[in-house]
Amino acid sequence: MNVFGVDIGGSGIKGAPVDVARGELTEERFKVLTPHPATPDAVADRVREVADHFGWTGPVGATFPGVVVGGTTRTAANVDKGWIGRDAAALLADRLGGPVTVLNDADAAGLAEMTHGAGRGRRGTVVVLTFGTGIGSAVFTDGVLVPNTELGHLELHGHDAETRASTRAKEDEGLNWAHWARRVQRYLVHVEKLFSPELFVIGGGVSRKADKFLPLVEGVSAEIVPALLQNDAGIVGAAMAASAAGSAVAAAP
Repeated sequence: MNVFGVDIGGSGIKGAPVDVARGELTEERFKVLTPHPATPDAVADRVREVADHFGWTGPVGATFPGVVVGGTTRTAANVDKGWIGRDAAALLADRLGGPVTVLNDADAAGLAEMTHGAGRGRRGTVVVLTFGTGIGSAVFTDGVLVPNTELGHLELHGHDAETRASTRAKEDEGLNWAHWARRVQRYLVHVEKLFSPELFVIGGGVSRKADKFLPLVEGVSAEIVPALLQNDAGIVGAAMAASAAGSAVAAAP
C-alpha cells in the first residue's frame, strides 16, 4: 500500500509516496525550501507544492519539528511561533483536500527506523536522535514509542543542547568533525545518564557521513549506530502514521 509522507523541517520540506509495507520510497523524493518566516499558511502552501509535484490526492502523513498532540502543534522551536496551538492536521487537510496525520518529526523517523531500519527487532530502551537544524528525539521501550520527548532541548553546560550539538551548530560555527564529535559525545553521555538505553540510532542528513564522526565518540556505554533510512526516515514514518490512522478509522465500529 502506498501512502504519501512529507517531512517538514526547519530548512526544507520533502516528500514522496511510500510503500509502507516495505518502508521504501516508491518515487524519488521532492524537496522545497522551508519559507522564512515559516508561518502556518506559508508552510502549508509548500506542503501543497510537494504533494502536487506527485499529483497526490490521497491520505498524507506529515511530520512537524515540535510537540504534536492530537494533530495540534504545541511548540515551534525552529519555525514561526504562529504554529503554537494551531490545529496543524486541520490546516493541512484543508489545504490538501484530504485527511492528514501530523506527528513529531523525530517520532516519525523513529517509527521508521524501529520498523524497517537500524532499530528493527531491538528490545529494551532505544533512543533515535536526528541531527539537523535542531536535534530531534524518539524514545522507545520494548518497541513502544514515548512521544514528544524533544531531548534536543535538554540543558547541556548552560545551553539548549541543540544550539551546541546540532548539524546547524556545526555549520554555523565552522566546526571540524573532531570538534563537533566531542559536542555530540557530551550530549550522548548526558542522554545516557537519563535513559540508560541499550541503543542509540543516529539519524538526520548527517547520518550519511557517520564514518566521519561516530568513530570519534567515546565514553558511551550504549551501542551507537547510524540510521539505515538516513534522511528518508521522516517521510517513511509519516506515511506509516497516516496508514495506521486510516486503518484505525476503517476498523472503528
